[in-house]
Amino acid sequence: MTKLWGGRFEKHPEQWVDEFAASIGFDQSLAVVDITGSLAHAKMLYKCKILTSEEYSVIESGLLVLKKRAENQELIFKTEYEDIHLNIEKLLIEEIGPIGGKLHTARSRNDQVATDLHLHVKKQTLSVISHITSLQTTLLKLAKQHVETIVPGYTHLQRAQPVSFAHHVMAYFWMLKRDKERFTDSLKRTDISPLGAGALAGTTFPIDRKMTQDELGFSDLYPNSLDAVSDRDFAIEFCSNASLLMMHLSRFCEELILWSSQEFQFVEISDSYSTGSSMMPQKKNPDMAELIRGKSGRVYGSLMHLLTIMKGLPLAYNKDMQEDKEPVFDTIETITGCLSIFNGMMKEITINTGKMKEAVNKDYSNATELADYLAKKGMPFREAHEITGKVVFSCIQKGIYLLDVPIEEYKAYSPLFEEDVYHDLLPETAAGKRNSEGGTGFDAVRDQLKLAEETLLELAAIE
Repeated sequence: MTKLWGGRFEKHPEQWVDEFAASIGFDQSLAVVDITGSLAHAKMLYKCKILTSEEYSVIESGLLVLKKRAENQELIFKTEYEDIHLNIEKLLIEEIGPIGGKLHTARSRNDQVATDLHLHVKKQTLSVISHITSLQTTLLKLAKQHVETIVPGYTHLQRAQPVSFAHHVMAYFWMLKRDKERFTDSLKRTDISPLGAGALAGTTFPIDRKMTQDELGFSDLYPNSLDAVSDRDFAIEFCSNASLLMMHLSRFCEELILWSSQEFQFVEISDSYSTGSSMMPQKKNPDMAELIRGKSGRVYGSLMHLLTIMKGLPLAYNKDMQEDKEPVFDTIETITGCLSIFNGMMKEITINTGKMKEAVNKDYSNATELADYLAKKGMPFREAHEITGKVVFSCIQKGIYLLDVPIEEYKAYSPLFEEDVYHDLLPETAAGKRNSEGGTGFDAVRDQLKLAEETLLELAAIE
């Protein structure tokens, strides 16, 4: 078998060496975008009078046939042709004859693969943004239902202050907003055309790079041919953004896993997103949440993979860069799957408001309210803090809570205490009145939900 690049060689690799070097096993997923790029390139060659009208017509017809077959997953690829580019070229030659070899005029696989990857990452970035929006919409809907549902808020995984459950959920909404903004911003560095850069130095043919840029829908083109074929910043940035996204999903999953345990019972994850035990019949395991949490490490690994590949490469293209695609493809598949699963899981989750209410009535998370109560009556906060600490210590020794302390005992600590202290100590009061901007107060949370709705509408208009 003669290689398409084999004219200079007397010997060719053995089959096992070909198999080691080939990328067609994974880059065949680029078939449609590769043909799309070839269609734009062929049209440009014709417009620049590098191809005749007849040649262009035959090449275009052949590419369109291959594109339809690629979309229907009917193309058969061979390892001996190494990658998607040579496989498509070979299939085109088989389809239309030797004239198919003219398609590669004024380009290299180096600018071709870079173009394919730019097109693919751009498309997938837009898809990820859409998935994030869907999840945000689900979280917003859930939050609207639970503005006045009170749940313990934690620091150091110790109960700290009662908060609105909606407020807690919305913290993740805003994390996802930042994730979406990062992906959106990265499009500026992905939506750039490398086509026409050749192997590394451009070409002597009178091509029109602006034309292929427009044909492929890129917003810009690389001004330096060396940079064009050797840049993988956009792929690294995609994996970096994906890592932050997965970190946020993992944190939320950790809380859902804790909350669904017998010790918390704050939520119940739907059977559709749980599994059982092969030995213990009573078990209901939050496996989908655990898998998402675990897959964060997989995405982090892809980021490290890409950074390590690129860290020592001289300009321009090096075979190492063939290893760029699998981590990107895997990251895309992983995060889109995780977003879909997480979205479905949150749509079907059951919120056990009774258990949440029981929890906030049997803890000392309202202690800050006691200190604030005294401070508002004129006592220096540090003194109020010390008195409150003593009251809490006494309650712990007696096995009671702040709402159980008689008014006479409160007055023994300070004459500033009155009967209205019990109203301030209610979890609903403690959470509901914290209406500073961005706070957990019910009015503040409703303002936050309104802002979130507006944010989704604004971003939808941009997208």
